[in-house]
Amino acid sequence: MPKKARKSQLPAEAERAAVRELVKAARDRGEDLTGPDGLLKVLTKTVLETALDEEMTDHLGYGKHAVDGRGSGNSRNGTRTKTVLTDNVGPVPVEVPRDRAGTFEPVVVRKRQRRLGDVDTIVLSLYAKGLTTGEISAHFAEVYGASLSKDRVSVITDRVIEEMTDWCNRPLLPVYAAIFVDAIYVKVRDGQVGNRPFYAAIGVDLAGHRDVLGLWAGTAGHGESAKYWMTVLAELKNRGVTDTFFIICDGLKGLPDSANTVFPLATVQQCIVHLMRGTFRYASKKYWGQIAHDMKPIYTAASADAAWAAFEEFEEKWATPYPAISSLWRSAWERFTPFLDYDVEIRRVLCSTNGIESLNARYRRAVTARGHFPTEQAALKTLYLVTRSLDPKGTGQARWATRWKPALNAFAVTFADRMPVAENL
Repeated sequence: MPKKARKSQLPAEAERAAVRELVKAARDRGEDLTGPDGLLKVLTKTVLETALDEEMTDHLGYGKHAVDGRGSGNSRNGTRTKTVLTDNVGPVPVEVPRDRAGTFEPVVVRKRQRRLGDVDTIVLSLYAKGLTTGEISAHFAEVYGASLSKDRVSVITDRVIEEMTDWCNRPLLPVYAAIFVDAIYVKVRDGQVGNRPFYAAIGVDLAGHRDVLGLWAGTAGHGESAKYWMTVLAELKNRGVTDTFFIICDGLKGLPDSANTVFPLATVQQCIVHLMRGTFRYASKKYWGQIAHDMKPIYTAASADAAWAAFEEFEEKWATPYPAISSLWRSAWERFTPFLDYDVEIRRVLCSTNGIESLNARYRRAVTARGHFPTEQAALKTLYLVTRSLDPKGTGQARWATRWKPALNAFAVTFADRMPVAENL
């Protein structure tokens, strides 16, 4: 082995030898290596304090007790004890050096920093999955042997509020192929616990990518007014949306009229999946297979007239045992038929909302795990954290975009006069 390469390995070998001696000595004394007062924690404390001392030396320009510091105008001024939370060994008390001028800004453990590593990331991830602040605190005590109070968890999660505000006000694209508006019901304690609707708008752009455009809290009762939806849609427009080809929703009162006021060219479409799901809700489960088979000719009909003829056959068979199904379809008919005027590829993606349902399932899991929320903001915070954690690798986006490719070609032909120029996409 060349001398140069052998020489470069000596420091690493010396370090390993020193560590072996420390481990052997700890075992000989019967000390734990990874416990609350084990060797790993002691080493962590030593490394942090050594790094802080080196930073102070760099800051002052001379070492501890060095004569260079005499008359320099600044010098060491003792230490202060600070406890930092680490991912691997829990809380570690460290002595942070101080200078008389108060100008020392440590890097390895910054001022007011109480946690090292990815503690914040873990807390936010657990909160997004629906754990309460108390459950997260208990999780850290059980898994990491670390103390993290409920108040500290709340402080960590509250930091995302400003981020959420920025996200809710971010600029949007000028044109979307479709915007899906859906509701999820959340229990919020406002005097007493009650169901509150929270709305999500999911936009699919002209490249087939989906994006949650915003989240809004609704009011308890029988639905939002047209004025409410005017405010929501005007917000989207103010953030840059000038047009959307379709707005798909599930019987949200006041939304259709408001949608065409803000986006006059948009086609407001009843969500087919929700309409089918509502149909099943009124029927015995043992008939669901037959009902699904008999419904298919309605939403796959070649025209609105053919769809009506298929519906009359469907109604003749099922209206007697389940009259509510007939009322449901008749009341939704005006908003159900618009998509029948378009190419089959467009109709297919408007009927299939698997990606939207997947998002709602994630929301429901987090909401159900929490049971109820103390405030509207707490509920919005959780829904935002779920949204932020979606599909980090982008694999779902890729599959979604692939399914939309045939439809996007049909959109480009059907809505050619409303397609933006390429540089604005």
